[in-house]
Amino acid sequence: MKLLRAIRFDESDTRVFPAAAASGEWAVPGTFVFADADPETLSRRERQAFANGFLGLESFGWSTLVSIATIDAEEYEAVVAALARHLQQAYGAPDFAAAHAAAREEVDYAISLCEHPINTLLSLSRFIEGDAIREQFRVVQPPGEKPHAKIWEILPDA
Repeated sequence: MKLLRAIRFDESDTRVFPAAAASGEWAVPGTFVFADADPETLSRRERQAFANGFLGLESFGWSTLVSIATIDAEEYEAVVAALARHLQQAYGAPDFAAAHAAAREEVDYAISLCEHPINTLLSLSRFIEGDAIREQFRVVQPPGEKPHAKIWEILPDA
């Protein structure tokens, strides 16, 4: 089974998000965090999390990028349980059973995004469209995988 892991190449997440996920944390899109939010009233850092953040499942901080990794059944169950506890504590889920069902749905949704090979990097763009929050996921190509645009050319002496 595969799941998303937060990844950090530099410290920029610590400067742009309200809280940054640690590299290596399991992650989900986390759009549920913004279900009742008005993006216009969010702070600058919260808007950045809304627009581009994946939710880490240990710190409940945000990550700009995730990588696809393998997860075993025991870790999967632990991740679901951790998210369920968070849904109860931070969002007032009525009981653990309801929180657990919602957590499993969120983690399973993240698993559905892992159709690419292990170590594939993904980014997220989140936006409002009508009355709904929409998500777009993109595969991030490492440098060197595509040729760079040629911006200059050396011409021989005339």
